Amino acid sequence: MNTVHESKKFRTIDLVYMAFGAVLIAICSWISIPTTVPFTMQTFAVFFVLSALGGKRGTLSILVYVLLGAIGLPVFAQFTSGVGILLGSTGGYIVGFLLMGLTYWLMIRFLGKKTWTEMLAMIIGMVVLYSFGTAWYMLVYTQANGSIGLATVLAWCVIPFIVPDLIKLSLALLLARRLSPALKLQHAK
Repeated sequence: MNTVHESKKFRTIDLVYMAFGAVLIAICSWISIPTTVPFTMQTFAVFFVLSALGGKRGTLSILVYVLLGAIGLPVFAQFTSGVGILLGSTGGYIVGFLLMGLTYWLMIRFLGKKTWTEMLAMIIGMVVLYSFGTAWYMLVYTQANGSIGLATVLAWCVIPFIVPDLIKLSLALLLARRLSPALKLQHAK
């Protein structure tokens, strides 16, 4: 009975990995090309953290990252932070990373961690991220500036990112597969 209870607790190494994941996402968010929605390496880090650390630790790493930014540490793109960024027009994409993590976590939990299930989970997670972020962008933008069409928001915030995000996804999966044995990670689904 003790082992069942202990298996649900986080070990110190789990907390270290989650902190590492949050720091990696922050560092990658600083690598940025400014546009309406900045091109960053943030999505690469999110994909990598989910694949390398597993759904549970990866999603919790994303949560730590979002909370660090919310309390004022400059972890978001262009060294920004604060609740204002999360409530701003692009904040839905940051919060959407959590939804992507939850999507990945649930799919891997039920379908198992195979390469094709990871890719599928991340692609569906991207669709969830894009959908939530786009709806959020439209809502905030409309309140501040007036009506905006879906096609315009998709042209600004989604279409330019699809191919780069698919490339980042592939590279993150490849790197995570190569590094996981060296890190001796046991995945917490």
